[in-house]
Amino acid sequence: MSESNEYIVVKAKAQGVQVIGLTRGHDTKFHHTEKLDKGEVLIAQFTDHTSAMKIRGKATVITKHGVVETDE
Repeated sequence: MSESNEYIVVKAKAQGVQVIGLTRGHDTKFHHTEKLDKGEVLIAQFTDHTSAMKIRGKATVITKHGVVETDE
């Protein structure tokens, strides 16, 4: 198992923001979901099992590549 140093920070700007982890491999599947309340912050790491994350709701997403504000 290799280690990844890729992290993202998600700050919920509204109630019920969802952060959904997607698997690696031939078939991409949802494998984990977190629901955030307004003001909550989640720090997530990409791993051998997580290749992508989907953010639903109004949030600020911070990565080493910059800051993204989602639309509602």
